[in-house]
Amino acid sequence: MREMIKTLSIVVALNFFAAAQTPTPSPLDAGTEKQRADRLQARLDDFANFARYRDANPKLAPPAKDEDRVVFMGDSITDSWKLNEYFPGKPYINRGISGQTTPQMLLRFRTDVVALNPKVVVMLAGTNDISGNTGPTTPEIIQGNITSMAEIAAANGIRLVIASVLPVSDYNKNAEGNQIIRTVRRPPAQIAAMNQWIRKFCDDRKLVYLDYFSATVDEKGFLKPDIADDGLHPNAKGYEIMKPLAENAIRAALKKKPGR
Repeated sequence: MREMIKTLSIVVALNFFAAAQTPTPSPLDAGTEKQRADRLQARLDDFANFARYRDANPKLAPPAKDEDRVVFMGDSITDSWKLNEYFPGKPYINRGISGQTTPQMLLRFRTDVVALNPKVVVMLAGTNDISGNTGPTTPEIIQGNITSMAEIAAANGIRLVIASVLPVSDYNKNAEGNQIIRTVRRPPAQIAAMNQWIRKFCDDRKLVYLDYFSATVDEKGFLKPDIADDGLHPNAKGYEIMKPLAENAIRAALKKKPGR
């Protein structure tokens, strides 16, 4: 009995010591964790995020005769692009969703692209797959998702433009002055390999390859520091560089026969 009491005393003491060493979460930490939990719950409830454009899609009128409607499909880089400001008067529709990966885009490709009856879809995807936003993946899985979206577009007479994955950098700092590291989760070598595959895929399928990478990369292989504020997302200057490249790619796609 004495030994049992002694053992229990040690366990209680260790638990007390462990509790004393565990800092009480700050309100900020608690808020951040709640936001993360909310995001995970939302992803569980609606993995593809069909809800994002569920109300907007039915409100779109069918394309007018001779309208060159274009849908921009992608992640946050597309989502943040104010198309009406950069392409005023153009029938361009933004269907980007921040944080998305190719499996999510594939799931919503019919509702957010095909159902809108565009002549062209401009697809920018892959950086979040490399980062593992929706879990571990492989180049083959990413490539398979892109291939499936290309096949759906072709089957529905939609001309496809596939953009390169943009470079990333570790140049920028956050509001606290700390360096923002992007190249660990998005290794430049993996981005280069993905772009090499996309270019070849476009060549083989006679699709339009939109080369954002070459226009935004510096001599070190990183995203130029003055065209992004966080080493990942283009700022206004970055979008100005991307704008004419997108326009040229869309014009080239419109010259192709549907389904090619």
